[in-house]
Amino acid sequence: MLFNSIHFALFLPIVFFFYWFVANKKLEHQNLLLLVSSYFFYACWDWRFLFLLMFSTLLDYFTGLKMCDAKNQNSKKFWFWLSITINLGFLAIFKYYNFFAASFTDAVSNLGLHVSPWTLNVILPVGISFYTFHGLSYVIDIYKDRIKAEKNFVDYSVFVSFFPLLVAGPIERATHLLPQIQKKRTFDYANAVDGLRQILWGLFKKVVIADQCAQYANIIFNNSGEYSGSTLLLGAFLFTFQIYGDFSGYSDIALGTARLFGIDLLRNFAFPYFSRDIAEFWRRWHISLSTWFRDYLYIPLGGSKGGTWMKVRNTFIIFLVSGFWHGANWTFIVWGLLNALFIMPSIIFNTNRNNLDTVAHGKYLPNVKEFFSIGITFGLTVLTWVFFRANSLNHAIRYLGGIFSRSLFTVPQIKPISVLVFVMVFVLIEWLGRERRYAIETIGFSWPKIIRRVFYYTIVILIISYSGKEQEFIYFQF
Repeated sequence: MLFNSIHFALFLPIVFFFYWFVANKKLEHQNLLLLVSSYFFYACWDWRFLFLLMFSTLLDYFTGLKMCDAKNQNSKKFWFWLSITINLGFLAIFKYYNFFAASFTDAVSNLGLHVSPWTLNVILPVGISFYTFHGLSYVIDIYKDRIKAEKNFVDYSVFVSFFPLLVAGPIERATHLLPQIQKKRTFDYANAVDGLRQILWGLFKKVVIADQCAQYANIIFNNSGEYSGSTLLLGAFLFTFQIYGDFSGYSDIALGTARLFGIDLLRNFAFPYFSRDIAEFWRRWHISLSTWFRDYLYIPLGGSKGGTWMKVRNTFIIFLVSGFWHGANWTFIVWGLLNALFIMPSIIFNTNRNNLDTVAHGKYLPNVKEFFSIGITFGLTVLTWVFFRANSLNHAIRYLGGIFSRSLFTVPQIKPISVLVFVMVFVLIEWLGRERRYAIETIGFSWPKIIRRVFYYTIVILIISYSGKEQEFIYFQF
């Protein structure tokens, strides 16, 4: 069930009605409704993988109880590693087994040996990387004595499988979400209206920006050998906005939907394309994943306490793992390593925390230094996205080679004028709203009522006009 589908447009108000008007007298009934609704939402993708989600939930739930009841550290450690091994084992089998099998075959073939690997003919369960990380953070926090095990199975299950975040995040923490699930919730009209506004902006990002950019980006990437360098650069530019509109649009819809039920999810995007360096970009892009790796991998590895060498080593490790998390393809690994290389100057010279505020705070325009810093950071990001989008390393290298050719200075063969206009208007609105949680959070509040209505009606009309074929979200494949 896609957020941008008619099915979700019917599903959401039905759940909303029963949540606030039927099950509102008891918190237990509300949470049970959320759990049943979430399982139904997930089963609409493929009901067979619902059992995998339920097994993962049961595993981590009972592991948490066993660790809290453990009489000694060895027993606690046993249950901890059992959960970690099984969770990562499922992830490895479904997501990475064929990749390792193919890579092993290629490696031995280069030695003159012929091997016929046994591969698995299975599809990747949607959302497995996200709900696995929910469970892992919960188990790790209990093992580190940061939290106690949750005894209410329904409450814990809602934490893992709450439908707005189930298939593509944000990656929640038990310390943030569980207390909200356990707390009595009352309907807040202003919060619900704001949630609907955030859903509206998320749909605009997905349908009007991402899906329209995708039409041309797919044509250019899939036929890259036929186009000039200027056209290839245009394709990379369009994919840059496709993936941002697609993923941040999903996150906006997820956060807005959760707020309809009185729950605040972790923020996942904070206008990353206005970043002044790569370090700032990664504080603003996929925030829940970046902070997850920081807290559960970077800091346990020693973080920044062991000097420059340790910071460099640990930074490369988390970007390598981050690339691998995104997919079983060498393109993602190289994408992660490139980001590690680009962030290195700020790590080595200890400038990675120079830009913690919002760019041009309280101003309409950035200064000259900020303008060029944003431009350079954005340009590096566009180049790295080529590896993320390419089908293979050879494809990415050929694509970049085509960009940096003499044909770069020609007129693009494809001219998506209307899409580029939409992108420019979109960037302008995002810039004006960059100090808010999402771009249109307060936009138009001081406008005359007629102008404000025209603005929002225009967004609605554009969404409806471009809502043709339902397009899946990019991050569903991860």
